[in-house]
Amino acid sequence: MFAWLRNFFSRLFGGKDQIALGIYGPPNTGKTTLANVISEEFTGEKLGNVSEIPHETREVKRKEKVTLETDGYKITMNLLDMPGISTKVDFEEFMDYGMGEEEAKVRSKEATRGVVEAINWLDNVDVVIVVLDSTRKPYNQVNVTILGNLEAKDIPIILVANKIDLAEANPEAIRETFPQYSFAKISAKEEENINELYSEIIESTK
Repeated sequence: MFAWLRNFFSRLFGGKDQIALGIYGPPNTGKTTLANVISEEFTGEKLGNVSEIPHETREVKRKEKVTLETDGYKITMNLLDMPGISTKVDFEEFMDYGMGEEEAKVRSKEATRGVVEAINWLDNVDVVIVVLDSTRKPYNQVNVTILGNLEAKDIPIILVANKIDLAEANPEAIRETFPQYSFAKISAKEEENINELYSEIIESTK
C-alpha cells in the first residue's frame, strides 16, 4: 500500500494500534543504544550489540510486539534497529580501530549490504526515528540523504538529537537545521528524556 494511502486510512480511523518503528541514522549516533533502552524497558531484553567501531549493526535487528505505554496511551510496535546509513563505506576506516585488512574488508562489504537493506526496509515501516549525534554538525550529505529518502516515501519522522549528556552537545543546532520534523533531545546512554521521545512516538500515530 502506498504510504500516503496508508496514512490516510490511519487518520480516518483514528490511528494505529500496531506499527513498524524503524530506527535510522548514520553510524555511531546511538541507534542501537536507544533500541536497547526501548526494548529492555518494555520486553526486558536487549536488541543488539553496541561498539565504538562503526557499523556494528550490519543487518536489521527486530523485536516484535513491543508494547509502549506512556501518557495514558499504548501502542504495540515491531521495533527495527537499522544498520547505519553511509554514502561511502571505506574498509580503511575499520583498520583505524585495529582490524586487520582482511577483516576490515569483510566488515566493509557487510556494512554496504546493511545500508542497502536499511533503505529497502523503508517500504515496510510506518514511523521512523532518525538518530543524530548532537556533538556533530547536523547539515551534511548523509543526514540530508536519509531525511530526503524518508520524505519521498511520506513516512512520519521523529528527529532525535542524541548524546546530550556530553559537554560539546548542541541539540538546538539539529532542531534549527531541520525545524520541520517532530523533535526530541535525549541521552540514550544515560536514559535522559526518553519519556519525551515516547510521547513523540505516540503522537506520530494519532
